[in-house]
Parts: sequence; structure tokens; C-alpha cells
Amino acid sequence: MALSSASPTTRRRPPLPDGPVVSRTVRWAAHGAALSLAPSGLWRCAVALGVPSGFAEGTPLHQSNFPGWSSLYLFALSAFAECLGLLTLGLIRPWGERVPRRVPLLGGRRIPVLAAVVPAALGAAAVTALTVMSACGGWQRSLSAADSPKGVSAWVMTACYAPLLAWGPLLGLVTLAYYRRRRSQL
Repeated sequence: MALSSASPTTRRRPPLPDGPVVSRTVRWAAHGAALSLAPSGLWRCAVALGVPSGFAEGTPLHQSNFPGWSSLYLFALSAFAECLGLLTLGLIRPWGERVPRRVPLLGGRRIPVLAAVVPAALGAAAVTALTVMSACGGWQRSLSAADSPKGVSAWVMTACYAPLLAWGPLLGLVTLAYYRRRRSQL
């Protein structure tokens, strides 16, 4: 009795990619970009649930305003930001090069290179500019206001927002790698 070469316990290998393989460094950068938004999103969600943020009474982020309708805004903002971050993974995954077949009307079509590169590059530039401006004085000025968090609350908020400094440069690196990988398809 001959044994079949494909046993039930054998894992099926994924198909070979159409083009160049994404390097490990670029994969790490893409995942880092997506994850860099998580701490600030979790901080906003905690505030939305009524966890004290250190803001003074009368300010929009004071705990007395949460939970409430304002919570929906913070949850939506966090979800939107994380979705933008997760789009970075499309620059390293097959669904960023070809529309998945399950999508009606467009399924299976190749995604034009510039349709991914232009918004990603503009996003990387904008996010980098905003976070650098914030890091170069804007954040400190905001925290020096009388109604801003002080002490541990300020440190926690800063620690949660600091990873955003990596988002723009990591997105830029992944975008450049995507462009280089797919430029022959222009």
C-alpha cells in the first residue's frame, strides 16, 4: 500500500507570489506602523469609558463627560485611526496588489500602483509633519496649559501618544518598498 504524498496533517503551502518577495524588515515596519496607533486608541477608549484622564473640570476630556455621546466620537476616532493603520498591511499583502475575488464587480483586478502609493505617501508625509510639529513644542505647550493633565496622567497620555512618532516614517518606508516592488507594473 503506497502512502499518499499529501497526508491530512501536512500543511498546504501558500502559492508563490507573482513578484518580488517582501523583506522581513518591510514586514516588521508595516506591522509596526499599524501597531503604533494602538496605544493612543486605547487611551482614548479608556477616556471614553470614564477613566480619569487628568483634564480639568469643564474641559471636553474631563471624566464627567464620559461615558456619554462624546464617547462615540472617541471610539469612532480610535477605530478610524486603527483602520488607517491597518491599511498599511495592504502594502505588504496580496490584497494590496489585487482586489480580493470576493469583492463584487472589482474582484480579481490588479490595483494600480499609484492608487496605493499616492495616498500612502501623502499620508506618511502629513502624519510625519504633524507628529514632528507636536514633538517640537506643540505637545509641551498643550500640557503646560492650566487645564491639561499633570503628573502621572500627563506621563501616561504622553507614553500612549509617543508611538505615533513612528507611524509616518514607518508608513513612508513601507510605501517606498511597495513602489519599488511594483514599479515594473506601472
